[in-house]
Amino acid sequence: MKLARTRGGVHPEYHKKPTSALPVESLPLPQMLYLPLQQHVGTTAVPVVKVGEYVRKGQMIASAEGHLSAHIHAPTSGKIKFIADFTAPHPSGLPTLTIQLEPDGLDIADDELPDRDPFALSSREISSIVSEAGIVGMGGAAFPSAVKLDQGSKGQIHTLIINGSECEPYLTCDDRLMQEHADGIVDGARIMMHALNAPCARIAIEGNKPEAIATMKAAASSWDNIAVVPMPVCYPMGSAKQMIQFITGKEVPAGGRSAELGVLVHNVATTFAVHQALRTGRPLISRLVTVGGGAIRSPRNFHVLLGTLVSDLIESSGGLKESPARLLSGGPMMGQIMPHAHVPIVKNTSGIIALIGSELQKDDTRPCIRCGRCVSVCPAGLLPLQMAARIRVDDVDGAAKIGLTDCISCGSCSYVCPSNIPLVHYFTFAKGELSSRREQQRQNDHIRGLTESRSKRLAEQKRAKAEELAKKKARSNNSKETVN
Repeated sequence: MKLARTRGGVHPEYHKKPTSALPVESLPLPQMLYLPLQQHVGTTAVPVVKVGEYVRKGQMIASAEGHLSAHIHAPTSGKIKFIADFTAPHPSGLPTLTIQLEPDGLDIADDELPDRDPFALSSREISSIVSEAGIVGMGGAAFPSAVKLDQGSKGQIHTLIINGSECEPYLTCDDRLMQEHADGIVDGARIMMHALNAPCARIAIEGNKPEAIATMKAAASSWDNIAVVPMPVCYPMGSAKQMIQFITGKEVPAGGRSAELGVLVHNVATTFAVHQALRTGRPLISRLVTVGGGAIRSPRNFHVLLGTLVSDLIESSGGLKESPARLLSGGPMMGQIMPHAHVPIVKNTSGIIALIGSELQKDDTRPCIRCGRCVSVCPAGLLPLQMAARIRVDDVDGAAKIGLTDCISCGSCSYVCPSNIPLVHYFTFAKGELSSRREQQRQNDHIRGLTESRSKRLAEQKRAKAEELAKKKARSNNSKETVN
């Protein structure tokens, strides 16, 4: 298989060794679980339980609302304590509607395993099971996985790529998942290939994970149509577009989707969740999470129930050696800054990284010297300095015209900028502004549509009334003529 070269990228200092060699540990059952109803890209899920209600492990407690929403399930058995606002795992620290579950320690669930052969099911049936399990992209995107699997009914996917690259400098949860559950990942890949009618799959893993590569190769050795592809160690090689270009030689067009090229990408954790859902009926109620960074006393990977507080993970990692200069959900390149540790783990939380001052870049921003480094490392082939110049003068539309919407927010430009300009923050703000404008336009169009419908309805009523009056007048005239 001939592999292509990709553009750009950077080589940050890696900090994977403290956790990559340690087996995954199970976190003790927390006293409380906090389950936000927004753990996906779409509309907030709707609660289907009431305060005081007893729920069993795996029971649906919130239902998907709309095409890109996802169901939420109880990670263990216990009682619903409240349904109210709670701090979201987001840099804003704003509250979001959350279900608080008090575990009873019994972990009671329905023990009946599903009696089915995944390979006897249709694409629609597999997609429906994945949807019912509440599975979303666990690499960070949180895009409902069933929506991607629906591509199978269209018969246009020829290659499934399983993303095990994990290029963020501190994260190793996917690495450990591949080392410890390779057979389940391969089985999940085969199930998704069946759902997509895809003839082949490629498992992409960065070359700095030799143990995972060896384990996955052994697990995939029985299947000629599944191959493990070692990837160059370069950030952001874990980005779907870069991965597709490297493996297939094809570039996803600006504004396009990988499905248009006949390729789909799923994260290894998502793939394993599909295996669990189809084989055991288990919904997405837990995940592996890396806890690391210079402030953590004993970095490691945990198997964590969704809704567990970040503070519980840090405590189980031996606590803090010192107060962190920055607390991140995810890695330092693309992760989100957390307001504090009293926030819950959600479906796309891959890591909790507590950084000390020496691990951070200097934040003293200086004027751009037009060195062009940001241009040379941009994996999307964009012009970050020109986009930032337009955004600084509120020309968001101008930035969009030269590629803002194609920015993958990888942070490579900010990482190499000698002036420490927070370029990726400019782009994140601008994309949020564009999104707000689109939403405002959608609302305006909706209101315009309602107004036009009302006008048509009133005109129709007026016309009908006029016709009725004309008919009455005609009947009256006919009556008079008859009398005469």
